[in-house]
Amino acid sequence: MRVVTGAEAPRQKYAEPEIVGASTALTRVVAMARRVAAGNAKVLITGESGVGKDVIARLIHASSPRARFAYVALNCASFSEALLESELFGHRKGSFTGAHRDKIGKLQLAHRGTIFLDEIGEMSLRMQAMLLRFLENGEIQPVGSDAAPPSVDVRVVTATNRDLPAMVAKGEFREDLLYRIRVAHLHIAPLRERREDIRPLIARVIDRSGQSAVLSEPALSALEAYRWPGNIRELQNVVEQMLTMADGLEIGADQLPPAITCLAPASLAPGRDRRRRIADDLFEKLTTGQFAFWELVYPLFMSRDLTRADLRQLVGKGLTASGGNYRGLLRLFGVPDDDYKRFLNFLASHECTVDFREYRSSTRSAGSGASTAPARPRPAAPLGLRRCHFRGRVWSLPGQEASGPP
Repeated sequence: MRVVTGAEAPRQKYAEPEIVGASTALTRVVAMARRVAAGNAKVLITGESGVGKDVIARLIHASSPRARFAYVALNCASFSEALLESELFGHRKGSFTGAHRDKIGKLQLAHRGTIFLDEIGEMSLRMQAMLLRFLENGEIQPVGSDAAPPSVDVRVVTATNRDLPAMVAKGEFREDLLYRIRVAHLHIAPLRERREDIRPLIARVIDRSGQSAVLSEPALSALEAYRWPGNIRELQNVVEQMLTMADGLEIGADQLPPAITCLAPASLAPGRDRRRRIADDLFEKLTTGQFAFWELVYPLFMSRDLTRADLRQLVGKGLTASGGNYRGLLRLFGVPDDDYKRFLNFLASHECTVDFREYRSSTRSAGSGASTAPARPRPAAPLGLRRCHFRGRVWSLPGQEASGPP
Protein backbone atom coordinates (compact mmCIF):
# COMPACT_ATOMS: atom_id res chain seq x y z
CA MET A 1 0.00 0.00 0.00
CA ARG A 2 1.29 3.45 -0.89
CA VAL A 3 0.84 6.47 1.34
CA VAL A 4 -0.68 9.59 -0.17
CA THR A 5 0.15 12.76 1.75
CA GLY A 6 -0.03 16.47 1.22
CA ALA A 7 3.67 16.38 0.45
CA GLU A 8 2.91 14.36 -2.69
CA ALA A 9 1.34 17.28 -4.52
CA PRO A 10 3.78 18.89 -7.00
CA ARG A 11 4.96 22.33 -6.04
CA GLN A 12 7.29 24.98 -7.36
CA LYS A 13 10.68 23.56 -8.31
CA TYR A 14 13.15 23.54 -5.42
CA ALA A 15 15.72 26.32 -5.93
CA GLU A 16 19.37 25.40 -6.23
CA PRO A 17 21.54 26.57 -3.32
CA GLU A 18 24.27 29.13 -3.89
CA ILE A 19 27.70 27.53 -4.04
CA VAL A 20 30.64 29.92 -3.64
CA GLY A 21 34.11 28.96 -4.84
CA ALA A 22 35.88 27.75 -7.95
CA SER A 23 38.57 25.41 -6.65
CA THR A 24 39.23 22.18 -8.52
CA ALA A 25 38.10 20.09 -5.52
CA LEU A 26 34.82 21.97 -5.16
CA THR A 27 34.11 22.00 -8.90
CA ARG A 28 34.63 18.24 -9.06
CA VAL A 29 32.21 17.57 -6.18
CA VAL A 30 29.54 19.83 -7.68
CA ALA A 31 29.85 18.10 -11.06
CA MET A 32 29.54 14.68 -9.41
CA ALA A 33 26.51 15.85 -7.40
CA ARG A 34 24.72 16.97 -10.56
CA ARG A 35 25.58 13.68 -12.23
CA VAL A 36 24.21 11.45 -9.45
CA ALA A 37 21.15 13.72 -9.06
CA ALA A 38 19.77 12.52 -12.38
CA GLY A 39 19.30 9.00 -11.05
CA ASN A 40 17.73 7.60 -7.93
CA ALA A 41 20.79 6.15 -6.20
CA LYS A 42 21.30 6.66 -2.49
CA VAL A 43 24.14 9.10 -1.76
CA LEU A 44 26.57 9.30 1.15
CA ILE A 45 28.30 12.67 1.62
CA THR A 46 31.37 12.74 3.86
CA GLY A 47 33.59 15.53 5.07
CA GLU A 48 34.58 17.46 8.16
CA SER A 49 32.08 19.49 10.13
CA GLY A 50 31.28 22.80 8.47
CA VAL A 51 32.36 21.98 4.89
CA GLY A 52 28.84 22.30 3.48
CA LYS A 53 27.52 18.75 3.23
CA ASP A 54 23.97 20.02 3.59
CA VAL A 55 24.47 22.39 0.64
CA ILE A 56 25.53 19.52 -1.62
CA ALA A 57 22.52 17.50 -0.43
CA ARG A 58 20.19 20.36 -1.38
CA LEU A 59 21.95 20.65 -4.74
CA ILE A 60 21.31 16.96 -5.42
CA HIS A 61 17.60 17.38 -4.69
CA ALA A 62 17.29 20.60 -6.71
CA SER A 63 18.99 18.99 -9.73
CA SER A 64 16.93 15.80 -9.58
CA PRO A 65 13.53 14.87 -11.08
CA ARG A 66 12.19 15.05 -7.52
CA ALA A 67 12.83 18.81 -7.27
CA ARG A 68 9.08 19.62 -7.34
CA PHE A 69 8.43 17.48 -4.28
CA ALA A 70 9.46 17.77 -0.65
CA TYR A 71 13.01 18.05 0.64
CA VAL A 72 13.14 17.03 4.32
CA ALA A 73 16.29 17.32 6.45
CA LEU A 74 16.85 15.59 9.79
CA ASN A 75 19.91 15.73 12.04
CA CYS A 76 20.23 12.29 13.64
CA ALA A 77 22.45 13.61 16.44
CA SER A 78 19.72 15.96 17.68
CA PHE A 79 17.42 13.26 19.05
CA SER A 80 17.55 10.37 21.45
CA GLU A 81 16.92 6.90 20.04
CA ALA A 82 13.21 6.90 20.97
CA LEU A 83 12.57 10.38 19.62
CA LEU A 84 14.53 9.68 16.45
CA GLU A 85 12.31 6.68 15.73
CA SER A 86 9.25 8.88 16.14
CA GLU A 87 10.74 11.63 13.97
CA LEU A 88 11.55 9.21 11.15
CA PHE A 89 8.55 6.87 11.20
CA GLY A 90 5.90 8.89 13.05
CA HIS A 91 3.72 7.65 15.92
CA ARG A 92 0.12 6.98 16.86
CA LYS A 93 -1.80 8.82 19.56
CA GLY A 94 -1.24 7.26 22.98
CA SER A 95 1.73 5.15 21.88
CA PHE A 96 3.91 6.72 24.61
CA THR A 97 3.76 9.43 27.25
CA GLY A 98 3.25 12.77 25.54
CA ALA A 99 1.86 11.31 22.30
CA HIS A 100 -1.35 13.35 22.37
CA ARG A 101 -2.04 13.01 18.65
CA ASP A 102 -0.96 11.11 15.57
CA LYS A 103 2.26 12.37 14.03
CA ILE A 104 3.46 11.89 10.46
CA GLY A 105 7.13 10.92 10.26
CA LYS A 106 9.75 12.62 8.16
CA LEU A 107 9.93 9.67 5.76
CA GLN A 108 6.24 10.00 4.99
CA LEU A 109 6.53 13.78 4.63
CA ALA A 110 9.30 13.27 2.07
CA HIS A 111 7.18 10.95 -0.11
CA ARG A 112 8.27 11.25 -3.77
CA GLY A 113 10.94 13.71 -2.67
CA THR A 114 14.28 13.52 -0.83
CA ILE A 115 15.17 13.01 2.82
CA PHE A 116 18.56 14.18 4.06
CA LEU A 117 19.83 12.32 7.14
CA ASP A 118 22.72 14.31 8.57
CA GLU A 119 25.14 12.85 11.15
CA ILE A 120 24.03 9.31 10.37
CA GLY A 121 27.08 7.99 12.20
CA GLU A 122 25.39 8.99 15.48
CA MET A 123 22.53 6.51 15.01
CA SER A 124 22.27 3.67 17.50
CA LEU A 125 22.61 0.11 16.21
CA ARG A 126 18.87 -0.45 16.78
CA MET A 127 17.96 2.59 14.69
CA GLN A 128 20.43 1.49 12.02
CA ALA A 129 18.59 -1.84 11.81
CA MET A 130 15.23 -0.05 11.43
CA LEU A 131 16.60 2.25 8.73
CA LEU A 132 18.09 -0.73 6.90
CA ARG A 133 14.72 -2.46 6.89
CA PHE A 134 13.10 0.64 5.40
CA LEU A 135 15.79 0.91 2.71
CA GLU A 136 15.17 -2.68 1.70
CA ASN A 137 11.37 -2.61 1.37
CA GLY A 138 10.30 1.05 1.60
CA GLU A 139 7.83 0.28 4.40
CA ILE A 140 7.35 2.49 7.45
CA GLN A 141 5.92 1.33 10.77
CA PRO A 142 4.79 4.26 12.98
CA VAL A 143 5.43 3.85 16.70
CA GLY A 144 2.40 2.26 18.34
CA SER A 145 0.76 1.21 15.08
CA ASP A 146 -0.32 -2.38 14.45
CA ALA A 147 -1.75 -1.73 10.98
CA ALA A 148 -0.17 -3.05 7.81
CA PRO A 149 2.96 -0.96 7.16
CA PRO A 150 2.49 1.49 4.28
CA SER A 151 5.17 2.15 1.68
CA VAL A 152 6.69 5.43 0.59
CA ASP A 153 8.90 6.45 -2.31
CA VAL A 154 11.80 8.47 -0.89
CA ARG A 155 15.33 9.14 -2.07
CA VAL A 156 17.75 8.93 0.86
CA VAL A 157 20.82 11.17 1.05
CA THR A 158 23.01 10.79 4.14
CA ALA A 159 26.02 12.63 5.52
CA THR A 160 28.58 12.20 8.27
CA ASN A 161 31.89 13.62 9.48
CA ARG A 162 32.88 10.28 11.00
CA ASP A 163 34.91 7.41 9.52
CA LEU A 164 32.18 4.85 8.91
CA PRO A 165 34.48 2.00 7.76
CA ALA A 166 36.44 2.41 11.02
CA MET A 167 33.16 2.33 12.96
CA VAL A 168 32.22 -0.86 11.12
CA ALA A 169 35.51 -2.42 12.21
CA LYS A 170 34.73 -1.49 15.83
CA GLY A 171 31.18 -2.85 15.63
CA GLU A 172 29.65 0.62 15.99
CA PHE A 173 28.06 0.77 12.53
CA ARG A 174 26.36 -1.93 10.48
CA GLU A 175 28.33 -2.99 7.45
CA ASP A 176 25.20 -3.90 5.49
CA LEU A 177 23.75 -0.44 6.14
CA LEU A 178 26.97 1.19 4.92
CA TYR A 179 26.66 -0.72 1.65
CA ARG A 180 23.05 0.43 1.31
CA ILE A 181 23.65 4.15 1.85
CA ARG A 182 26.97 4.36 -0.04
CA VAL A 183 25.75 3.61 -3.53
CA ALA A 184 27.21 6.96 -4.59
CA HIS A 185 29.88 8.56 -2.42
CA LEU A 186 30.80 12.26 -2.45
CA HIS A 187 33.63 13.54 -0.27
CA ILE A 188 33.98 17.29 0.34
CA ALA A 189 37.54 18.43 0.96
CA PRO A 190 38.18 20.66 4.00
CA LEU A 191 38.67 24.38 3.42
CA ARG A 192 42.41 24.18 4.15
CA GLU A 193 42.78 21.99 1.05
CA ARG A 194 41.00 24.45 -1.23
CA ARG A 195 42.36 27.80 -0.12
CA GLU A 196 41.42 29.44 -3.40
CA ASP A 197 37.81 29.37 -2.18
CA ILE A 198 38.58 31.47 0.91
CA ARG A 199 38.55 34.91 -0.72
CA PRO A 200 35.28 34.37 -2.63
CA LEU A 201 33.67 33.10 0.59
CA ILE A 202 34.87 36.17 2.51
CA ALA A 203 33.54 38.46 -0.22
CA ARG A 204 30.18 36.69 -0.10
CA VAL A 205 29.87 37.07 3.68
CA ILE A 206 30.72 40.78 3.46
CA ASP A 207 28.26 41.25 0.60
CA ARG A 208 25.45 39.58 2.56
CA SER A 209 26.18 41.78 5.59
CA GLY A 210 25.47 44.93 3.58
CA GLN A 211 28.62 46.63 4.91
CA SER A 212 31.26 48.36 2.80
CA ALA A 213 34.25 46.93 4.65
CA VAL A 214 37.44 45.93 2.84
CA LEU A 215 40.08 43.53 4.16
CA SER A 216 43.71 44.50 3.73
CA GLU A 217 46.06 42.19 1.84
CA PRO A 218 47.94 41.13 5.03
CA ALA A 219 44.60 40.26 6.65
CA LEU A 220 43.51 38.21 3.62
CA SER A 221 46.87 36.41 3.54
CA ALA A 222 46.56 35.52 7.23
CA LEU A 223 43.05 34.18 6.67
CA GLU A 224 44.27 32.10 3.73
CA ALA A 225 47.13 30.66 5.80
CA TYR A 226 44.90 29.68 8.73
CA ARG A 227 43.93 25.99 8.86
CA TRP A 228 40.17 26.52 9.49
CA PRO A 229 39.33 23.49 11.67
CA GLY A 230 35.67 24.60 11.59
CA ASN A 231 35.79 25.11 7.81
CA ILE A 232 33.22 27.37 6.14
CA ARG A 233 31.09 27.70 9.26
CA GLU A 234 34.08 29.01 11.21
CA LEU A 235 35.11 31.35 8.40
CA GLN A 236 31.64 32.91 8.33
CA ASN A 237 31.76 33.38 12.09
CA VAL A 238 35.21 35.00 12.00
CA VAL A 239 34.32 37.41 9.18
CA GLU A 240 31.06 38.42 10.88
CA GLN A 241 32.98 39.00 14.11
CA MET A 242 35.50 41.20 12.30
CA LEU A 243 32.75 43.19 10.63
CA THR A 244 31.05 43.74 13.98
CA MET A 245 34.24 44.95 15.67
CA ALA A 246 35.64 46.95 12.73
CA ASP A 247 36.34 50.62 13.51
CA GLY A 248 36.75 51.71 9.89
CA LEU A 249 36.21 50.76 6.28
CA GLU A 250 39.46 48.77 6.06
CA ILE A 251 40.09 45.79 8.32
CA GLY A 252 43.78 45.14 8.92
CA ALA A 253 45.65 42.11 10.19
CA ASP A 254 45.77 43.67 13.68
CA GLN A 255 41.98 43.30 13.90
CA LEU A 256 41.98 39.55 13.29
CA PRO A 257 41.08 37.22 16.18
CA PRO A 258 44.08 35.81 18.15
CA ALA A 259 43.37 32.31 16.82
CA ILE A 260 44.14 33.50 13.29
CA THR A 261 47.27 35.53 13.99
CA CYS A 262 48.79 32.99 16.39
CA LEU A 263 48.17 29.79 14.47
CA ALA A 264 48.25 30.80 10.83
CA PRO A 265 52.02 30.28 10.26
CA ALA A 266 51.98 26.83 11.82
CA SER A 267 48.94 25.68 9.88
CA LEU A 268 51.06 24.98 6.82
CA ALA A 269 53.24 22.47 8.66
CA PRO A 270 52.10 18.84 8.66
CA GLY A 271 51.58 16.50 11.60
CA ARG A 272 54.15 16.49 14.37
CA ASP A 273 56.09 19.44 12.93
CA ARG A 274 52.92 21.51 12.95
CA ARG A 275 52.31 20.78 16.67
CA ARG A 276 55.91 21.65 17.48
CA ARG A 277 55.70 24.96 15.66
CA ILE A 278 52.39 25.85 17.32
CA ALA A 279 53.84 25.05 20.75
CA ASP A 280 56.95 27.12 19.95
CA ASP A 281 54.87 30.11 18.84
CA LEU A 282 52.58 29.99 21.86
CA PHE A 283 55.49 29.42 24.27
CA GLU A 284 57.24 32.50 22.92
CA LYS A 285 54.13 34.66 23.23
CA LEU A 286 53.53 33.47 26.80
CA THR A 287 57.08 33.74 28.10
CA THR A 288 57.70 37.17 26.59
CA GLY A 289 54.63 38.59 28.29
CA GLN A 290 52.66 39.28 25.11
CA PHE A 291 49.76 37.14 26.35
CA ALA A 292 48.73 35.16 29.43
CA PHE A 293 47.53 31.55 29.38
CA TRP A 294 43.87 32.28 30.17
CA GLU A 295 43.87 35.08 27.64
CA LEU A 296 45.37 33.15 24.71
CA VAL A 297 45.68 29.38 25.10
CA TYR A 298 42.44 28.71 26.99
CA PRO A 299 40.07 30.28 24.42
CA LEU A 300 42.00 28.70 21.54
CA PHE A 301 41.67 25.25 23.10
CA MET A 302 38.00 25.63 24.03
CA SER A 303 37.17 26.74 20.47
CA ARG A 304 39.03 23.64 19.16
CA ASP A 305 41.71 25.69 17.42
CA LEU A 306 44.23 23.76 19.54
CA THR A 307 44.24 19.99 19.89
CA ARG A 308 45.11 18.00 22.99
CA ALA A 309 48.44 17.16 21.38
CA ASP A 310 49.15 20.87 20.88
CA LEU A 311 48.38 21.63 24.53
CA ARG A 312 50.47 18.72 25.84
CA GLN A 313 53.36 19.87 23.68
CA LEU A 314 53.10 23.38 25.12
CA VAL A 315 52.91 22.12 28.72
CA GLY A 316 55.91 19.89 28.05
CA LYS A 317 57.94 22.88 26.89
CA GLY A 318 56.92 24.76 30.02
CA LEU A 319 57.95 21.87 32.27
CA THR A 320 61.27 21.60 30.44
CA ALA A 321 61.95 25.27 31.12
CA SER A 322 60.84 25.05 34.77
CA GLY A 323 62.72 21.84 35.56
CA GLY A 324 59.52 19.83 36.07
CA ASN A 325 57.96 22.40 38.41
CA TYR A 326 54.30 23.20 37.70
CA ARG A 327 54.37 26.33 39.84
CA GLY A 328 57.33 27.57 37.84
CA LEU A 329 55.42 26.78 34.66
CA LEU A 330 52.50 28.89 35.86
CA ARG A 331 54.80 31.87 36.42
CA LEU A 332 56.13 31.38 32.89
CA PHE A 333 52.64 31.34 31.41
CA GLY A 334 51.34 34.35 33.32
CA VAL A 335 48.92 32.34 35.45
CA PRO A 336 48.20 33.89 38.89
CA ASP A 337 49.26 31.79 41.89
CA ASP A 338 45.63 31.64 43.02
CA ASP A 339 44.76 29.75 39.80
CA TYR A 340 47.15 26.87 40.51
CA LYS A 341 44.42 24.28 41.21
CA ARG A 342 42.21 25.65 38.47
CA PHE A 343 45.04 25.18 35.96
CA LEU A 344 45.68 21.58 37.08
CA ASN A 345 41.96 20.78 37.01
CA PHE A 346 41.71 22.19 33.49
CA LEU A 347 44.53 19.94 32.25
CA ALA A 348 43.15 16.87 34.04
CA SER A 349 39.58 17.33 32.80
CA HIS A 350 40.79 17.42 29.19
CA GLU A 351 43.35 14.60 29.58
CA CYS A 352 46.23 16.98 28.92
CA THR A 353 48.18 16.45 32.14
CA VAL A 354 51.89 15.88 31.55
CA ASP A 355 53.91 13.89 34.10
CA PHE A 356 56.29 16.40 35.70
CA ARG A 357 58.58 13.62 37.00
CA GLU A 358 59.99 12.94 33.56
CA TYR A 359 61.18 16.51 33.26
CA ARG A 360 62.44 16.65 36.83
CA SER A 361 64.49 13.47 36.35
CA SER A 362 66.06 14.73 33.15
CA THR A 363 66.97 17.97 34.88
CA ARG A 364 68.62 16.19 37.79
CA SER A 365 70.51 13.84 35.50
CA ALA A 366 71.87 16.90 33.76
CA GLY A 367 73.29 18.03 37.11
CA SER A 368 70.93 20.91 37.71
CA GLY A 369 68.35 20.66 40.44
CA ALA A 370 67.27 24.27 40.23
CA SER A 371 64.66 25.62 37.89
CA THR A 372 65.99 27.17 34.71
CA ALA A 373 62.76 29.04 33.98
CA PRO A 374 63.42 32.49 32.55
CA ALA A 375 61.80 35.46 34.19
CA ARG A 376 58.85 37.00 32.44
CA PRO A 377 56.59 39.97 32.99
CA ARG A 378 53.41 38.93 34.78
CA PRO A 379 50.50 40.82 33.28
CA ALA A 380 47.27 40.72 35.22
CA ALA A 381 44.86 38.16 33.82
CA PRO A 382 41.78 39.76 32.25
CA LEU A 383 38.91 39.94 34.73
CA GLY A 384 36.49 38.29 32.33
CA LEU A 385 38.76 35.29 31.94
CA ARG A 386 39.60 34.97 35.64
CA ARG A 387 35.96 34.17 36.34
CA CYS A 388 35.88 31.24 33.85
CA HIS A 389 35.02 27.83 35.25
CA PHE A 390 34.88 24.43 33.59
CA ARG A 391 31.29 23.24 33.96
CA GLY A 392 31.35 24.04 37.67
CA ARG A 393 33.15 20.78 38.48
CA VAL A 394 36.22 20.14 40.61
CA TRP A 395 38.75 17.72 39.22
CA SER A 396 41.72 16.03 40.88
CA LEU A 397 44.76 14.49 39.29
CA PRO A 398 45.01 10.69 39.50
CA GLY A 399 47.85 9.54 41.72
CA GLN A 400 48.48 13.01 43.13
CA GLU A 401 47.75 14.45 46.55
CA ALA A 402 45.20 17.18 46.91
CA SER A 403 47.92 19.79 46.67
CA GLY A 404 48.85 18.55 43.20
CA PRO A 405 52.33 18.34 41.69
CA PRO A 406 55.01 20.78 42.85
